Order: sequence, then C-alpha cells, then structure tokens
Amino acid sequence: MFRFCPACGSEKIRFEKGKVFRCPCGFVYYHNVASATGCIIDAGGMVVLLIRAKEPALGKLDVPGGFVNPEESALDGLRRECREEIGWDPGTEANFSFLTALPNTYPYKGIEYKTCDFFFTLSAPGLQESDLRLDPEEIGGVRFIRYEDVNLKDLAFDSTRQALRFFLSHKTPDR
Repeated sequence: MFRFCPACGSEKIRFEKGKVFRCPCGFVYYHNVASATGCIIDAGGMVVLLIRAKEPALGKLDVPGGFVNPEESALDGLRRECREEIGWDPGTEANFSFLTALPNTYPYKGIEYKTCDFFFTLSAPGLQESDLRLDPEEIGGVRFIRYEDVNLKDLAFDSTRQALRFFLSHKTPDR
C-alpha cells in the first residue's frame, strides 16, 4: 500500500504481521479490519440480489450493503446503504435479525482490504422491484430469486456466499 513513508518519504517503510506499516522515523499505521454490512432481504420466498455495476466483481450478484462509516453503527450503516443503493428504507433497527459475521477480503484498486462483514436478514414479503430506485453507479440491476434457484457461484464475495448458504440452509431442505 505504501512504497514511501507518508511522514518522511523514506523507502525503508515495512509492512509487518499483515497489518502494520512501520518506518524507522517512527511512523506507524495499522491497516485494521474495516466493518461492512450486508442484508439478506427475504421477499416472500425469494432473495433480493443486486447486480454489481462496478469493480470489484463487476456483474456478479451481491446483497444490499457496504462499508460502515466512522461514527456509525452497523445497522445505521446498513440502513444508509439500502437507501443509497436501492432507494429503499428498510425501516427501524427492530426489523432486522442478526445472521452472522464473517471475515472477507475486498480487493479495490490494488489494495486488499480485510473486512468483517456483518450480515442481517430482513423479511419484506410485499417488496417488489418497482419499490426500488437503483443507484446506476453502484447497481446494474436487481433480481428476485427463489430460494431453490439461488446459485451461490454467482455471488461476488466469499462472505456473502457463506452467509447466504447459512440463511438458505434454514429455509430450504438439502441445501
């Protein structure tokens, strides 16, 4: 991530233990895990999946969600991401159920960000595509897919595959 120390300009900066940059000048930067969220929306026997409109994983499927901003709770971040990405307010925090938290790697512009992805579920049986207003810079489309038709190989990230597999295992037999 750094070729030169941001403090002194030296090339002697080193990346140690997979998380900390140190320079002999005293500069230290911890490249900590970022928090991210994802929402598995249960639309009456179907899962709402989004088509990614940008890298990483352009064209792959994902759930609504994204990085949590500083000073924001995981659920506040998830609600904000739903409003930004799909133009839909999922309601109060009481509507969500925590599903799981999983490690993930998010490659972006040559940097691998390690994340802890918090997944929640939300029941929205009357939700329809016409209720959504997709952000075209983020989302290339939306698919409402029946539980039994979800192909985990079409998902963008390993953590999402694992979370959706866990969700589906409690919804459908022999998953």
